[in-house]
Amino acid sequence: MPAGDVTFRQELHTILEGKHPRLGKNVFFALNVVIFISCAGIALETMQAFSADIRDWMQVVERAVLIIFFLEYCARLYAAPDRWAYARSVWGIVDLLCWFPLIALAGTELAAIRALRLLSLLRMIKAMRGSRALERLEAALNRARGELIVFISLASITIYVGAVGIYTFEHAAQPDVFASIPESAWWALVSFTTVGYGDSYPITAEGRLFTSLILIMGLGVIAVPAAVITSALINTEPQHPSRKDHNDPYTLARRRPRVRGLRSLRHVRARRRSN
Repeated sequence: MPAGDVTFRQELHTILEGKHPRLGKNVFFALNVVIFISCAGIALETMQAFSADIRDWMQVVERAVLIIFFLEYCARLYAAPDRWAYARSVWGIVDLLCWFPLIALAGTELAAIRALRLLSLLRMIKAMRGSRALERLEAALNRARGELIVFISLASITIYVGAVGIYTFEHAAQPDVFASIPESAWWALVSFTTVGYGDSYPITAEGRLFTSLILIMGLGVIAVPAAVITSALINTEPQHPSRKDHNDPYTLARRRPRVRGLRSLRHVRARRRSN
């Protein structure tokens, strides 16, 4: 690959990642402004008070935003040190899905456009790119991965047992409310999370006693992941920016000439001393 092309990719990579000393912050701020405009436009499109002309302008802005996201994805894919790794990463998938509704807008299927509009919500996640707090939370979740898997398994088992138990105790008294175990799972989930919508509730003594046990278990199990994540956050040190990029090929490429220069300077000094 030509040296000029590699240098351009390096510069583009640092600009898009917000690490460029002159353009990084400006580009990062501009992309966040585009994300904010896009999210505001999605909400304003649902209001019926705007005229047809204003709605047409909103559609033009929406298409312009999708084109910007498409160009950003192409630029990030081109400038990535490992393009395949970026395409398979979480941020790569988010960047891809953010401009994906552009394909539906090119057609005339309104149902497809409405379905893909949900993908636009991912643009809010893009605004958190580069956040040190998010990186620290990600590190904490990875650190507590085993405990969280145990919690999810325990919660799933408890919800299933709750669905079977409430169906056993309440089906005869309320056949329409607790018609089956899958339908009773909704009650078990709502009760386990201590939300309690009130759309279904037990009326028998056995069902109420069983519900009390589920509520007590829910209070204990729900408190576990909060404590685990908090402990992981406390024990996770914030990552310094210079340490975060020590494995970046582009960062290493920019540092190598300086290292060679230092070695040459030391060699010259050593020769002078020997003479």
